[in-house]
Amino acid sequence: MFKKIFSKQKKESLDKGLEKSKKSFFSKLSKAVAGKSKVDDEVLDDLEEILITSDVGVDTTLKIIDRIEKRVAKDKYLGTAELNKILREEIAGLLSENEANNQIKHSIETIKPYVVMVVGVNGVGKTTTIGKLAHKFKSEGKNVMLGAADTFRAAAIDQLQIWADRVGIPIIKQKMGSDPASVVFDTLQSAVANKADIVLIDTAGRLHNKVNLMNELSKIKKVMQKIVPEAPHEILLVLDGSTGQNAFEQAKQFTKATEVNALAVTKLDGTAKGGVVIGISDQFQIPVKYIGVGEQIDDLQEFDKNLFVDSFFKQ
Repeated sequence: MFKKIFSKQKKESLDKGLEKSKKSFFSKLSKAVAGKSKVDDEVLDDLEEILITSDVGVDTTLKIIDRIEKRVAKDKYLGTAELNKILREEIAGLLSENEANNQIKHSIETIKPYVVMVVGVNGVGKTTTIGKLAHKFKSEGKNVMLGAADTFRAAAIDQLQIWADRVGIPIIKQKMGSDPASVVFDTLQSAVANKADIVLIDTAGRLHNKVNLMNELSKIKKVMQKIVPEAPHEILLVLDGSTGQNAFEQAKQFTKATEVNALAVTKLDGTAKGGVVIGISDQFQIPVKYIGVGEQIDDLQEFDKNLFVDSFFKQ
């Protein structure tokens, strides 16, 4: 019963969070098919433009259009009334293929401590995402610990402390300007000693010098592995969905700098750029693991491709 209630709340939260994206997409789609009875070249050209302007991205859009063209060729006649259903199926298919190709090999349930290194530029909601994840894991009965390794901004350490206090979990930190790797070393030592299930490590959000970023993240990983050999088990890149194509650029930079194997896309509730989730998932072949669809502590959801597509295309 509790699970059903939670699922209903999750769906309602997702529907609400994607409302702006959905309205924008369908108002454009309605105009494109107005007065048309079948899916022809003109409709496909308009659809291509709609997907690109909905921040799905050029490459992913071309894949989707190609799939629909094949359906049109096979079925000979497709009415515009069926376009919504076909789009839904092809996008769900694309997300399923990416998910099947990109499973994270480590499991939160079997590895202790499971170490998540969280990366992303300042302002994308990285610290808030960590706080909400900490709340989620603690509410599932897990022993969670935070590591404040973004030592370049006093505000980052303070903000993480506020979340630790709010959720009621321990945090390991040092003063601003400390060596981030030293904070990570202390955090993992403490996590092992205290039998933590999950450790969430915040890192500095700087992209202005990729070489420095790369070196710093490599150093942090080496230090982690002295204590937990396969750490980090997950490198979670947080992206701000409301920045659209800028999120693509950030994903490109961070995937070059470190081995990102999971994505969190935040702030989807305040934007019409929800299509970015589809494009990022496809282009980077990295699973979207979490999406942020509101400001409440429970509004960071595990990404469910079927629920997402269902909400996006629900009219």
